[in-house]
Amino acid sequence: MDFHEVRLPARLAFGSTGGVERRTEITTLGSGFERRSSPWAMGRRRYLIGANLRSLDDMAALIAFFEARRGRLYGFRFKDFADFKSCAPSGTVSAGDQALGVGDGVRTVFPLIKAYGDVERSIVKPVEGTVRVAVGGVETSGFAVDAATGAVSLAVAPAAGAAVTAGFQFDTPVRFDTDRIETTLESFDAGRMAAVPLIEVRV
Repeated sequence: MDFHEVRLPARLAFGSTGGVERRTEITTLGSGFERRSSPWAMGRRRYLIGANLRSLDDMAALIAFFEARRGRLYGFRFKDFADFKSCAPSGTVSAGDQALGVGDGVRTVFPLIKAYGDVERSIVKPVEGTVRVAVGGVETSGFAVDAATGAVSLAVAPAAGAAVTAGFQFDTPVRFDTDRIETTLESFDAGRMAAVPLIEVRV
């Protein structure tokens, strides 16, 4: 498996920048009209970390983490402080935050998802201990969560027509997007690090 179930320490991500990118292909027709399409069903996140690190200890910790991932070879978990909950970043997770599906009396497994308007993002790296589930509007404890895939397994199949919802915190699966880290020694106990890029991976 080319993914390590370990999260980048939060202190190493403070001051990070990042966001979502899309891929849109645009063809301009002879008439001047455009034909637009996208091969991506979902956006992809990119981040820059490390640029604000000054402590030699923190820089050493990031280098050690980078080495343990073998540069770009292995993915890992990253907490995107701008988007890490099923609700708004300032809100409190509740079992009714996101709709996972509707029961049919047979199905027991429901993957975690987060809706962005009419676009649904698969949540494959939930944070253990944060997932809450409700069936038909009633919260239940009769479920298990695979923290490596985001699949929720209910102990009892929901009745036909019963809405299954969930709330959770989650990490974004990423990898380093470089095989090189550069640092500058500025004093005996302080330095400067060039920004280190991360990119979301599909797992």
